[in-house]
Amino acid sequence: MYVMAYAPYGAEGIIIRVEADIRRGIPGIDITGLAEGAVREARERVMAAFRNSGYTFPPERILINLAPAGVRKDGTYLDLPIALAVMAAANMAAGLEKLMVMGELELSGRLRPVRGVLAATVAGLKAGIQEFIVPAENAREAAILAAGHFSGVATLGEAVHALRIRAETGSLPAFVGEPLDREDARDPEHEAEGDFAEVRGQGRYKRALEIAAAGGHNLLVFGPPGAGKTMLARRLPSIMAPLETDEAVEVTRLYSLAGHLARGLSLDTEGLITRPPFRSPHHSASPEGILGGGKTVRPGEISLAHWGVLFLDEAPEFRANVLQSLREPLEDRVISISRAEGPVRLPADFQLILAANPCPCGRLGMHLPAETGKGSSLETAVSCFCSSEEIRRYWRKLGAALLDRMELRVGVHTPKIQALQQRGEETSAEIRQRVLRAVALQQERFKNTPVRRNARMAPELIERYCGLTAEAEAVFRVAAAKLGLSGRAFHGVLRVARTIADLEGTDPILPVHILEAIQHRRLGDDPYDILTIDRM
Repeated sequence: MYVMAYAPYGAEGIIIRVEADIRRGIPGIDITGLAEGAVREARERVMAAFRNSGYTFPPERILINLAPAGVRKDGTYLDLPIALAVMAAANMAAGLEKLMVMGELELSGRLRPVRGVLAATVAGLKAGIQEFIVPAENAREAAILAAGHFSGVATLGEAVHALRIRAETGSLPAFVGEPLDREDARDPEHEAEGDFAEVRGQGRYKRALEIAAAGGHNLLVFGPPGAGKTMLARRLPSIMAPLETDEAVEVTRLYSLAGHLARGLSLDTEGLITRPPFRSPHHSASPEGILGGGKTVRPGEISLAHWGVLFLDEAPEFRANVLQSLREPLEDRVISISRAEGPVRLPADFQLILAANPCPCGRLGMHLPAETGKGSSLETAVSCFCSSEEIRRYWRKLGAALLDRMELRVGVHTPKIQALQQRGEETSAEIRQRVLRAVALQQERFKNTPVRRNARMAPELIERYCGLTAEAEAVFRVAAAKLGLSGRAFHGVLRVARTIADLEGTDPILPVHILEAIQHRRLGDDPYDILTIDRM
């Protein structure tokens, strides 16, 4: 006898066939099929759950095989499938045909939630599996795609009862229960923090974030500490357009695979994540944590930022190999992780926002008092304590190849007192309206293509959709020659100009759009650029 289960692995996962055979011998369970520690320990949990749920465990030798046997399996998601396969082999349960089961068993027989339920329903439906038994705490997740074709059960006994009803009626009983309340369990990295109006000054930086939100462009912001780099970046989700339905399903599936839905997120009424993800890992994060991987391949931060934003604060403090490994995903929009069983591809279509100090001490370009006077504690006018070589070594960690992929670059200073005291700053809601209009234009423009934002336009689409007036073309040629733009930077300026024109509802691209795009591109290759920026 067998039951179908699911193993989270990579972006798709693997459907597992859990087979059970009862034979004469010393009572116990043997598990084959490359079962790792947590799966091997399932035999003890299953036997205790049988006893504590009022069932008699078969007094024979039981062999459990997990097919395909050539793939390593680890985790607790196979507990309930193993228990039900044993019951079916002992004629204690029936009705397991074309059914997928997931769940971790406690010794008491109660079920605990598992990760990957939404991904399991996607894989099961593709394989022709029509019904699912999942833990009650995963019910809202299963209902996204399998509404009316699943049972959410809280105990082993409820799972057996659901199978009896299925054997008698031909279908599982509908899940009846209160939907999970996610509103008080929000992921802090997934939510916007505050409003743009709360940050005084920094008009150039706010404008760059608006362009980034509208067109999906990558952005580098650099300047001394206390200038508001992080504060404004964390407010970016408040002006971004919501995810489309297919994007929301994909993002929710990735969070399910990573196990984040079990701990709670702010979901819509259908259980989907509809806000673009905003991920902000610490600079001590490992390559596997950022890119994905591990013993059992799981999505990393770049995949959890799919259709959203990956914000690297204090970017030069990240390991150089981590920063440089972002280059390929930024181009390919996927990450391929090589394993002995074969390569695993994870989606990674994200915006990259980098925030950096211009030097290790952070004081390069920092404003000094206008008057120091004799005997002042500031005996010199030197604001930075770093040598030229230290500054170069610090900035070199970003690398020219990664910086070339940053289509928007902004240098910021600590705002003047007058700017901090001014009123009437634009709110996030006002900025978001312009962003939504620009996004709507792009959706109409790219409706028959796989492209979704201007930042993803390939050269052939740039040629088609980035038409310039004669005057704009002349301005662009002069600017490109003076700045010595690379081929990637050349196209990047056109993409940004297209987004700026979309924000104004203009077509074709005008000289003012090209000039603004150039202004957002000319800085950032050298940390000493901070000394050339006017303090606002």
